[in-house]
Amino acid sequence: MTPSSGADTTRARRDMLGQRLLMLAVALGLLGAVAASFATLGIDFGALLGAEALRSMAGFVAEFFPPDLRPGFLRKLGEAALQTLAVSAAGSLLAVAGGALLALPAAGRFGLGARLAARLALNLLRSVPELVWAALMVLAAGLGPFAGALALALHTSGVLGRLFAEALENSPATPERALVEAGAGRVVAFAWGRLPLVAAQCLAYSLYRWEMNIRMAAVLGFVGAGGLGQLLYFHLSLFHQRQAASVLLAMFVLVLAVDAASQRLRRGLAPAWG
Repeated sequence: MTPSSGADTTRARRDMLGQRLLMLAVALGLLGAVAASFATLGIDFGALLGAEALRSMAGFVAEFFPPDLRPGFLRKLGEAALQTLAVSAAGSLLAVAGGALLALPAAGRFGLGARLAARLALNLLRSVPELVWAALMVLAAGLGPFAGALALALHTSGVLGRLFAEALENSPATPERALVEAGAGRVVAFAWGRLPLVAAQCLAYSLYRWEMNIRMAAVLGFVGAGGLGQLLYFHLSLFHQRQAASVLLAMFVLVLAVDAASQRLRRGLAPAWG
């Protein structure tokens, strides 16, 4: 072994030891933060897990069974589920369009000024939670599913715009540049040289956000945006636990159905886009 190789080995061991010490320090810091969080919250685990508390929780859960499966109520559930699905689909489609429009300047395709402005707009849209957007849209557009669709569209546009922009920035520019050098216009070069490289990834992002918006559309009903959430809020406020259990079951079935449909769609389109 030469002196240089021995020095390299010693340096590598020193670097590895430094990395391990750093990881240990980070882990200890996280554990300390968790312990400090529990100490700050002052949670009384004795009262939470006591016999009386467990009996109360068991009694509360028992009130949700059996769910209300009467035909009339199931018909009402179906109408609310379709409304929730429509709100999520409309909000997601508007978000895909808005996110795509903002993603192009955010990816730097129209200069630095447009990039900074688009990034600022995307940060603003996604920094406001859906429930806050819903409260604002209810004030602007009134109670109902339209306010929920607008709230989902605004927040999801910020999320999808950021994801679309990063996908464009991380995709190879060689095919688009080759088309431009061959005489193709910038729009044609983008459509045939860059867009096919990110289409499958952007579709996956869009479908995943639609799945998330299904759940969020149900929650938005608590602020008057219609659908299953509004039905759940109504029955919980009146202590109709069996009806609330049926609404929760309908939410679960709806999310499962959309998840299965999006997976099938992704598998079907993946071969076409490579």
